[in-house]
Amino acid sequence: MSRPDNPGRGPFLERLPYGKALPLDRVIDSDLFPFTGEISTKPLERPTIPEPERRGIGGLDCFACADSRSGVIWRNPRWHVRAGADPSGLALVCVLMPNEHSDLEDLPPGLATELGPMMQRVARALGSLPEVGRVHVNRWGDGSEHFHVWFLPRPLGMWQMRGAMLAIWDDLLPPIPRDEWLANRRAVAAELAAEDGEVVAAD
Repeated sequence: MSRPDNPGRGPFLERLPYGKALPLDRVIDSDLFPFTGEISTKPLERPTIPEPERRGIGGLDCFACADSRSGVIWRNPRWHVRAGADPSGLALVCVLMPNEHSDLEDLPPGLATELGPMMQRVARALGSLPEVGRVHVNRWGDGSEHFHVWFLPRPLGMWQMRGAMLAIWDDLLPPIPRDEWLANRRAVAAELAAEDGEVVAAD
């Protein structure tokens, strides 16, 4: 859903310390922070207004609409689940998307009603993998207009990886072996298809 240009002159943006590095104390002192040693923040940049357009605005040149199979491991008539093209540090990072082009704010009522149960299904499917302790759910959508929800499985017992830093750990950890990753794709797709829909390309 497009937004009118915002002049960006509200009190929040006006009081930010542009050009300065922000203090790290509150982040570094957290036991969730995955780094140690000398580290600094980048200077805070001024806002970009109007914001850059996301890919697929209005359904035009949308990668998810143009390519209905790439990375897709499961699909039913209204939803699909994608995994990345290559293994990462976590067991299997998945993305839930509606088949039709919508964003969260304009998701049709029928799909909006199904969203909660679908999120539960994907979380349960990922949580059924061996060595998964908990599944984190995130909505980041600055790159693409087509609505998508991320699912990241925290490894069992890895308490250090709990919380919002899990996505960073996914980049830091060595990628899991490809055959193990493919087995996880097959297992999650089969778990989803056991209720409805079909396995699309789990290998």
